[in-house]
Amino acid sequence: MFIEVHTTAANMEEARKIAHTLTEKGLAACVNMYPVVSVYKWEGKIEEDNEIALSIKSTSRHFEEIRSTIKSLHSYELPAIVSRKIEGDPDYLHWIADSTE
Repeated sequence: MFIEVHTTAANMEEARKIAHTLTEKGLAACVNMYPVVSVYKWEGKIEEDNEIALSIKSTSRHFEEIRSTIKSLHSYELPAIVSRKIEGDPDYLHWIADSTE
């Protein structure tokens, strides 16, 4: 199954480190990074921060290693790490599979 893993990072330096590590380890075929503003509840307070969102394309068999890699490189106590199944162009999905073997 093909997946997109979503996480956010505190800044572009941290996002690049996560993206490059996942790609170099063969866990991600592609990681898109883009600035976002996040509003969230943390320790009973509403917070608002500028973050970098990461969209990580991979396969479900790599999810646990992606999760543990993100946690090992992340500055947050509790980083958002969510996965969703994706469908798409067969050629693109084939490329994801080939890039993450």
